[in-house]
Amino acid sequence: MLQKGFYLVWLLLLFGLSSSGALKDPHPELSDQELFWGADQYDFSIMLRAGDLQCFWHFAHFGERFYLNFMVQLVTGVALDRHLSVTVNAPSGLIVGTVDDASGQIAFSFYQMCFSNFHNRFGSMQVFLNFGVYYEGQKDIEKQKEEEKKKKEEDMKQINSTLSFIEVINNCIRFVFHMWRHYNYERMRRGADFYLLQSNSTYVNSWSAVQSLLIITAGYLQLYCLKRLFNTKPAEGDKPRC
Repeated sequence: MLQKGFYLVWLLLLFGLSSSGALKDPHPELSDQELFWGADQYDFSIMLRAGDLQCFWHFAHFGERFYLNFMVQLVTGVALDRHLSVTVNAPSGLIVGTVDDASGQIAFSFYQMCFSNFHNRFGSMQVFLNFGVYYEGQKDIEKQKEEEKKKKEEDMKQINSTLSFIEVINNCIRFVFHMWRHYNYERMRRGADFYLLQSNSTYVNSWSAVQSLLIITAGYLQLYCLKRLFNTKPAEGDKPRC
């Protein structure tokens, strides 16, 4: 009896642990189309080491437009090349966009973003990123059919006024979104200019200090050499000079 009871408890614990495992899908009832929907944008900085490659992924639906802005802000080490190799791949793996420059903008549909610092083998670079998704008013066919049915059923005047109001609001939202995109790009440019001014200031201050030290050292050596030229040792019979 004790052995049977032990086996029974062991089986209960085994089934309990297997049923209480980690939940892989927190929303099994929702599809990918429902989970990922809506305009969004992200902006942050990354640090690419020498010869490093970093990739990011972003989801976009049919009817959405994806955009990417980037700019190299800071180059460290012995790296002198500010060029950054950027490629964007579609879900099928095809390259749909590529840029090889210190800054740029890419706008299209889905996608994987890869940033490679293979130009510099001995230096890192800091890159500021800004990307997201926005809408241009495209809709699915099913939604268009539903809207056509509603237009036939409801009063045309009310629908026209409502649709015009919604269209104006959507246009305002889209304009604000694009203003924010351009603002982020100018902010990236401002950051790059700040790091450039900071590096130039450090360069000028360092060389000014070195040149000042060289001038002082050269003046001291000249005085020392002149003093040695006029330095004569008096003989034993010579009288002291005035």
